[in-house]
Amino acid sequence: MKKVIFLFIGIFTLMSFTNVSNTDPYKCLIQMKNYSGEGAYIVISLLDENDEYLKTIHVRGEDDEWYHDIAEWWDFQGKNKASLDGITGATISGGSRAVTSLEIHSEWIDKNYSLRFETAVEDKAYHLDDIKVKLTQELLKGQTLKGEGFIRFVKILPQ
Repeated sequence: MKKVIFLFIGIFTLMSFTNVSNTDPYKCLIQMKNYSGEGAYIVISLLDENDEYLKTIHVRGEDDEWYHDIAEWWDFQGKNKASLDGITGATISGGSRAVTSLEIHSEWIDKNYSLRFETAVEDKAYHLDDIKVKLTQELLKGQTLKGEGFIRFVKILPQ
């Protein structure tokens, strides 16, 4: 009986330290363009091959009263009501940069999924596709992604 108990304890301990979700941590450097005004709200989302939202990966901007300004994402988030705990951070001001941690599932890579970076600044524009790019192994090796709105560039690297 003792052997069976120790076997279950051993299996439980081993399973506790196994990465079941197959996620890998990445660093995401976001460099903003120079602009005056408030900090930018940035949403990083996973999209399917039809550009439909699948998951919110990270949100820069913690004051949820402004989330509706990120219109397309807010339609998804409002319906989905997924928790944003642990995936939010402060807004990023013009000319500043920030490093964000992202958890990316290995099954998303090279499978026709995309990452979308949406940006919005109070009393300024909203950019649906500030950056939109296919999620590939090459992208995750530090490729420089140029922004179309408030973002100057983004780089994503393994941690």
